[in-house]
Amino acid sequence: MSNTRLSSPALLALAVAAFAIGTAEFVIMGLLPAIAADLAIDLPRAGYLVSAYALGVVAGGPLLAGMVSRHEEKRALSGLMLIFIAGNLGCLLAPGLYSLLLARIVTAFSHASFIGAAAVLAARLAPAGMAGRAMALMFSGMTLANILGVPGGALLGQWAGWRATFAAVMALGLLTLLLLRICLPAQAQRSRATLAKARLPGQVWLALGCSVLASCSMFSFFTYLLPILRTQSALPPAQDSQALLLCGLGIAAGGWLGGRLADWRLAPSLAGSLSTTGLSLALFHHFAAQQSVALALVAAWGAAAFAVCMLLQAWIIRLAGSAASRASTLNIGAFNLGNALGAWAGGLALEHGWGLSNLSLLAAAFALTALLAASALSVAQTAPSPAQT
Repeated sequence: MSNTRLSSPALLALAVAAFAIGTAEFVIMGLLPAIAADLAIDLPRAGYLVSAYALGVVAGGPLLAGMVSRHEEKRALSGLMLIFIAGNLGCLLAPGLYSLLLARIVTAFSHASFIGAAAVLAARLAPAGMAGRAMALMFSGMTLANILGVPGGALLGQWAGWRATFAAVMALGLLTLLLLRICLPAQAQRSRATLAKARLPGQVWLALGCSVLASCSMFSFFTYLLPILRTQSALPPAQDSQALLLCGLGIAAGGWLGGRLADWRLAPSLAGSLSTTGLSLALFHHFAAQQSVALALVAAWGAAAFAVCMLLQAWIIRLAGSAASRASTLNIGAFNLGNALGAWAGGLALEHGWGLSNLSLLAAAFALTALLAASALSVAQTAPSPAQT
């Protein structure tokens, strides 16, 4: 069988896996009000479910790296998907907040290792000269999760309860496991090259800090998006899924645009995208009461914020040089660390009386800080070295 024929079903399986993982990560945004009401907790405490998943991603990558490196990829990815399934089963059966937090952490453990290994496998299974397209196809599952999985999960949660959404995600995990077992080539061996030996240039760490700040901006707002729209824009609960779909379309557009801007002029595009993110958040604060304008700004914010994510990923890989694989893996952790910190900061702001109406300004402040850090890094890159002066 040729490599081209072999890669087609394998890439489909990996894209479905990315869809399942992306849905599991982000669907919680549409379920927070229902979970808070059902478990009799306030919204800031429910927001910890976002932070718990993100911290699970940050911790899970290093903890499971050894397992992934010791086994061929089909076996390793299947094992990671079993962890994903078990975590969602725990979410389905969780009797209270703390057990639900633990189940979310377990679910997240598979995230970083799976996405990292799947990207490597997708590139290797591609025909010559098509590695980038293969990885883009795999990551398209994450984009589709924001367009279909998140609003669909929110709609299901409204109709049948939030536990039904976790049951559906678990079923999606079982389907993914079946596809992995059927479609992935058993002979594909994972590279034994260790990431620990790759040294990162100092500028990469500043870029990773930018990624943390950008993610803080995104999730201090995204985590509480539905409650904000309900209270500030008078959005009926029945329209939650439509709002999430609109945001998902913006995110998809941002992913498409960010990838192309990265090949054009990366640093100016990053500065422009961060500026647009902050501006759209500030405008949302001003126009939140006008529902149609607010929803349009949410879509624009989603596009700008996700373009930032794509541009930072490209910049970090470019800065890392020969350590690109390690830097890319660390950036997944940086993004999710910002996810956790952003959700926590939003909850902390609510607990101290800031109110939902001010969370967009908090997110804008994080975006501005990320812009300042990115600008400092850009200046450091363009400054002449001592040997040149």
